[in-house]
Parts: sequence; structure tokens; C-alpha cells
Amino acid sequence: MDPVDLARWQFAITTVYHFLFVPVTIGLSFIVAVTHVLWVRTRRPEWLRLTKFLGKLFTINFALGLVTGIVQEFQFGMNWSDYSRFVGDIFGAPLALEALLAFFVESTFLGLWIFGWGRIPEKLHAATMWVVHIGTLLSGYFILAANSFMQNPVGFRYNPDSGRAEMTDFLAILTNKVQLVAFPHVITSAYMVGGAVVMGVGVWLWRRAAQPGASDAADVPMYRKATRLGAVLTLVASLGVVITGDVQGKIMTEVQPMKMAAAEALYESETGAAFSVFTIGSLDGTEEVFAIKVPKVLAFMATGNPNGTVEGINEIKARNAEMVAGIERTYGSDVARVAADGDYTPNVPLAYWTFRIMMGLGFASMGLSLLLLWVTRGRSRPPVSRLWVWAAIAAPLLPIFGNSFGWIFTETGRQPWLVNGLMTTAFGVSPSVSVAEIWTSMTVFTLLYAVLAVVEVRLFLRYVAHGAEPFHEPEDAPAEDAPLQFAY
Repeated sequence: MDPVDLARWQFAITTVYHFLFVPVTIGLSFIVAVTHVLWVRTRRPEWLRLTKFLGKLFTINFALGLVTGIVQEFQFGMNWSDYSRFVGDIFGAPLALEALLAFFVESTFLGLWIFGWGRIPEKLHAATMWVVHIGTLLSGYFILAANSFMQNPVGFRYNPDSGRAEMTDFLAILTNKVQLVAFPHVITSAYMVGGAVVMGVGVWLWRRAAQPGASDAADVPMYRKATRLGAVLTLVASLGVVITGDVQGKIMTEVQPMKMAAAEALYESETGAAFSVFTIGSLDGTEEVFAIKVPKVLAFMATGNPNGTVEGINEIKARNAEMVAGIERTYGSDVARVAADGDYTPNVPLAYWTFRIMMGLGFASMGLSLLLLWVTRGRSRPPVSRLWVWAAIAAPLLPIFGNSFGWIFTETGRQPWLVNGLMTTAFGVSPSVSVAEIWTSMTVFTLLYAVLAVVEVRLFLRYVAHGAEPFHEPEDAPAEDAPLQFAY
């Protein structure tokens, strides 16, 4: 393997691993904020118990997400220095805001929430978790702004003297059309994940508490509430994911037609294009051999018109020479050199199947939430069958892996572009990095992440198994500061 392939593998491993924690963090911060407000407003003990219980799960996940996220930015200097040199002026701005603004808001107010019980007024204390949640949204927005520039570069000019792309309009970067549809899609999918985590944990504890002779039998109503809260959020968020995904598909077709064609393994342009449920292509990836299709669905997904025309892979490839000439006319020969590629086609089977796995896992999660809402309706009996254990395990994993496959599709479907229409991946890798160096760092990171995964899962499962703590009325915040006992 050459340095480009290894650098891509390392970034893929660390990014997919990191993103396992991101949607859980965003989703759980929202749910903890909601349950804390419900406690303050209703004074019902179950809401306080759930707030503290889910808050522990959120904190564990937040810590692991923080550690793994730091590694991401290091790699731009380690393995992707040419990319950083070329677009660092643009890409670095939203990343800096994420670190200096959003992350510090999250960490500061999370500290206030963790250590503020009985020390600050209740309403102010509940508000701190909302600020944490807003911080997670800001983090997501700035990171997605950087990523959206890679999908659809805007707000810049090319400086031929320095050989770099320079930012001219930061607002254009923050309001990139790709960004404006990607952000709600990612956030609703994060709410879907958070709801599914609570749904899965809730149904597992509900089933355990309903067993004969269970020590926590009195907690059956509380865990039923948690299950329903998670299921409602999962269902509502999944509808948001479908709606925002539909809009995102149309924008993707506009700015990255090759990605949509690869997602559908559509080799020839087609009017009223059908959605492919299953396709087998030729070995060289140039034509379709066998397919099961639903008429006109792809045309509507891509254009909003069931009779619209969707370009195929072969037609888009035929415009390669014209595209390269346009890049040279606009930016000059230096940019045309780093935009050069022999094929300009992504890995079609990978794009095709990750797109379908993403959707399949999402719809499965939606179906499970509907099932649990039906099971928990009215005075229905608790689920005691062992099948519900598997449902509890599947509940969080379905949307988490659906998110991961969605990002794999998003990034691999853009290939061979690193920055769409400006720089190919082959020209972004660090020129001085060796195969041995990348193998070493990738091995170290992978082993370290494996250890962290064991720590995360064990901690998470331990606190889940422990369940919610017994209710204790929280102490009121002191009217005045306690007298100073010792200082130096």
C-alpha cells in the first residue's frame, strides 16, 4: 500500500471511531436537559433519578469523544500537510471556532452541571445543561462548515503567488448550501441516536425490574417512562432525518452529481430514473448486469420531479476533459495539476451499499421505536421475553451504525476529490511521510482506540446495570457563601 491509501485508512479508522461518540453526546445532552427541566417543573422523583442516571452515561461518552476528537486535528499536520497548506486558511477558521468557542462552552458548563448540585439555584443549574447542549450544536455546526467546504468550496479565491486558497467570505462558508442541509440532517440523526440509547437502556432495565423478585420492581413505571421518552424522540427525529435527507439528496445531485450516480450505480443517464433496491454491476464497473428497481423514485429523490433526468456515471466521466480545462481556466495550471485524476469515479460498490445500509438501519430503528411505543401503550404488561434483551441491544446500535455508514458514504462518495473540484486526494497527503511512519501511527492509534473502546463499554454497561440511584431530595443552594476555612 502506498502512503495515500494508508493515510486514508488511518483517517477513516480514527474518524469513524470518533463519530461513534458524537451523535450520542448531542442526543443525550438534549435528553438530560429535558429530564432536568421536567424535574424542576414537576418535582417528580423519577425525573431527578433519570436526570442523574442519564447524566452519568452522557459524561462517560463525552470524555471518550473528547479524547478521540483531539487526534483528528493532529492528522492534518501529520499525514495531510499539503492539503493543510492549500486550504488551511479556510478550513482552519471553523475548526478554530469549534475548539476555542464551542468546546470551551461545553466543558465549562458541563463542569457547572456536574458540580453544581445543591450549590447553585435549581433553575440556573438546569439551564447549564441546555448551554452544554447548545455548545454541542455549535461544535457540530463549525465542523460541518469545514466539511461542507470540501463538498462544495465557496467563499474563497486562489492566490497564484502563494499557491494557496484564501478565504474571502466567512459568512459564505458558514451558509454554504451543503452546510444548510447537512446540519439539520446530522443533528436530527443525533437526536435519533440519543433517543435510541435511552430507549434501549430503558427497555432493558424495565424488563429486568419486571422479573419476579426483582429488587428494583418499584422502578417499573420509571423505566417505562424512559423507554417511551426515548422511543418518541427516536421516531420524531427519524422523520426529521427522512425529510432533511430528501432535501440533502437534491443538493448533492446539484453539486456532486457523480456521488448520486454512484449511490445508485446508475451508469447511463435516465429520465424518470428508478431507485435500485439491488444492483449487480460488471467487473470493470462500467455497466449494470442485473437490478431490482422501483420506478421513478430516484428521479424524485434527485430532482424533486418523478419524470426528472438523472445523469449516469458514464456521461459524467465523459465530461472529465472539459472539467479539467475549466479548472485550469479558472485557477491556473497549478490547481489543474493537483486536480488531476485518471478516472474521477468513486468506488461504486462501496457508495452503493453504504447508502443502502445507512437507510436500512435508519428505517429499522424507526420501526423498533414504533414497536416499543405500541408495547408500552396504556396499561400494557412489561416485556419479559428474552427477545427484548436483543431489542435493547439493537436499539442504540442501529442508528449509531447508520450514522457511521452515512459518513462513510459521504466521504468515499466524494472521491477522488479531497476538495471537490479543486484538489484530489492523491495530492493532499504529506510528501515526506513514509509508509513505515503511517503504519506505526495507525497501529498505535488503532490499539489505543481498542483499549479505550473496552474502557468505554465496560464503564457504560456497569452504570447501566447499576440503574438509577435511589431518590434523595437535593439540598437547596446556600443563600450565602460558606465561610472560608483554609486558603493559601
